[in-house]
Amino acid sequence: MLHFHRMRLIVFILTASASILVVAHFAVDLSARSNPLTPGEVRGDIERGAYLIRLAGCVSCHTDVENDGIPLTGGRRIVSAFGTFVSPNITPDEETGIGGWSDEQFLNALTRGLSPDGDHYYPAFPYTSYTQMTVQDVIDLKAYLDSVDPVSQEVSMHDLSFPFNVRGLLSWWKLLFFDAGEYVVDNQQTEAWNRGAYIVHGTGHCGECHSPRKFLGGIGGPTLSGNSNGPDDETVPPLKGKRALDGWTLEDVVFALELGVKPDGDSFSGSMGEVVDDSTAYYSEKDRAVVAEYLLSKEP
Repeated sequence: MLHFHRMRLIVFILTASASILVVAHFAVDLSARSNPLTPGEVRGDIERGAYLIRLAGCVSCHTDVENDGIPLTGGRRIVSAFGTFVSPNITPDEETGIGGWSDEQFLNALTRGLSPDGDHYYPAFPYTSYTQMTVQDVIDLKAYLDSVDPVSQEVSMHDLSFPFNVRGLLSWWKLLFFDAGEYVVDNQQTEAWNRGAYIVHGTGHCGECHSPRKFLGGIGGPTLSGNSNGPDDETVPPLKGKRALDGWTLEDVVFALELGVKPDGDSFSGSMGEVVDDSTAYYSEKDRAVVAEYLLSKEP
């Protein structure tokens, strides 16, 4: 009899747990689909967007460099433990790119990880960081992308193993690992510090590579504390915390972001070398300086 009651208790707990997860799953989907973000009266600035395309690192991920692909036409293969992701065409071609997207749809893609059809994007697209971007920055970025030449370029589908190829499960993943919301200014810090934090955690999405990951791909430790299993199986060093950038000066960080050269004279290679070539080398001197100030500060 005791065994029977124990089994009933186990069944009850499992059923209740499953019910909670199902409700949570639909709550995430309903919230995402019925409450889209809107840019309001924000107008895009093409010149600012041209800078933001570099600040956000879009060029390297959306260009198939290995096959001499046209910039921003996608096709880059991103190999991961879950399979291979393929970046999309983000030129304004209406058939194969984002030419038919509204500002609202672009905003929801970057900050909520939702496609125009309301489907969830895989977090290989770093909307988990872009969610901190201001609406103005997102719409400026869209204005620039709308201004480039449209290119008709189909890309292949993601090649993911089961169950990661079941896109509907991403609503569960978001429930566990995704916190949507614009960057919140820390009034205890300087304007420069906040700008640096905004770039590092938002547009620059440094934490995507420089943070440890759990088995499902969510960040599994302090942000920017390093990652032993980074892109292409690289060991990615910490940027914050004990011994991070130990001995580096502000000038060292600025120089490294501009030219990819470390204080010891060695050069960045691999994915960080690419980040410098396609992104941080284009930062303004002021933005490189505020990023350095933020990274070298003791505050998180």
